[in-house]
Amino acid sequence: MNWDWDFTWTILPRLLSATVNTILAAGLGYAIAVVLGLVLALLQRTRSPIFTASVREIIEFVRSTPLVLQVFFVFYVAPQFGITLSPWVAGMLSIGVHYAAYLSEVYRGGIDSVPKGQWEAATSLNLSTTRTYFRIVIPQALPPSLAGMGNYLVGIFKDTPILSVIGVAELMHAANSIGAETYRFLEPYTLVGIIFLAISLPTAALIRAFEGWMRRKLGLT
Repeated sequence: MNWDWDFTWTILPRLLSATVNTILAAGLGYAIAVVLGLVLALLQRTRSPIFTASVREIIEFVRSTPLVLQVFFVFYVAPQFGITLSPWVAGMLSIGVHYAAYLSEVYRGGIDSVPKGQWEAATSLNLSTTRTYFRIVIPQALPPSLAGMGNYLVGIFKDTPILSVIGVAELMHAANSIGAETYRFLEPYTLVGIIFLAISLPTAALIRAFEGWMRRKLGLT
């Protein structure tokens, strides 16, 4: 099959429009994952062994099941329990919860890397648990966590095509629709790959630059 440039320029605006939806899906899903992941990481540090173990098992369950299965469950099975969500909401929640489980481990590693003396100093100053975490521990835990957080941001972006299975009009969904309409798949799929690269590579570079800036600002380099 030969490459058709006229066809390429014809479908490009449609793919670029779908790219906006892909970026939006990745951004919202990541925002949910960042917040929920921190909550899950902190819930694993409670004084109740039973509660901590329960949270840990939930995280392992989410990490051990495929994202596509979770997307199907939230969109198709949840309505049987009275929870009906639009494809967009179901997709955002699925991505957010799935990657929150991974980010909770990134946060946990960062928190564990904070020297024990910092905790002891906070205790000696009679700081509350909330102030200890958000004023002392978490600011020091973030720099070593940034690399992992950045990797999962790129991972979320690459996993957004999974949302096409429930009809979310993201980039891969648009490419499949174009192929089904025209019976030409070379151009749309190639463009999808190029667009993903054009977004993923600069994003990864920006994350590395931000990580370096953060370390310099905190005097860690």
